[in-house]
Amino acid sequence: MNQISPLAFVHPEAKLGDNNIIGPFCYIDRDTVIGDNNIMQNSVTVSVGARIGNGNEFFPGTSISTKPQDLKFNGEITTCQIGDNNSIRENVTISRGTASKGTTIVGSNNLLMENMHVAHDCLLGNGLIIGNSTKLAGEVTIDDNAIISAAVLCHQFGHIGGYVMVQGGSRFSQDIPPYIIVGKFPVKYCGLNLIGLRRRGFSNELIEHIHSAYRLLYSKGIIAEGIDEIKKNLQITPEIQYIIDFVETSKRGIIR
Repeated sequence: MNQISPLAFVHPEAKLGDNNIIGPFCYIDRDTVIGDNNIMQNSVTVSVGARIGNGNEFFPGTSISTKPQDLKFNGEITTCQIGDNNSIRENVTISRGTASKGTTIVGSNNLLMENMHVAHDCLLGNGLIIGNSTKLAGEVTIDDNAIISAAVLCHQFGHIGGYVMVQGGSRFSQDIPPYIIVGKFPVKYCGLNLIGLRRRGFSNELIEHIHSAYRLLYSKGIIAEGIDEIKKNLQITPEIQYIIDFVETSKRGIIR
């Protein structure tokens, strides 16, 4: 049974699962689907096109599936998909998609800290931690288990690899390959995310193997030549293949 405050508004066309808690001054619009066991504290807005899973907690001021901040948006029918077991803190805003991709996706088991923004058509994976006031422009992709610190600005169409640590206050317009720490200004490679990898169960041998890949990748003036060195000199484990694929498919180029 859902617990809905008499001070909340739930549109009659909204579809709610079971055991949700909807606090005072929440607004849930039409064409929304909400699963089970979600908590919406107070003053949470869920707009048209929201598709929310199970076990999420939304803190005051959160706004989900807002109209995209994109002048090309012409009112097309799009969605914003939220997975399971996310903690979405105060004043987070997540826009729905545009005709470009049709949806914005936030995976599961993520912590999105207060006042951050996820723009239209972003694709966020699982197990992410994204800090206060970080802003993701349109069509940004973040792979699983990345940590983005506070007040980070990410250019549209950017791609951030898995297991990355981005230092607070960073601004960047190129892609960040997996397993590394980036920071300083301009943003640059600062070594492997050793603590993060060890916490995720990576062995010392595997970490050294990844480290060797980055030594080779950045050993040449041309990144493509660094990839060739990796292919020639290293065993291609799934982790090394991930690095190769990430770099070879990068549209914006990777940070140096």
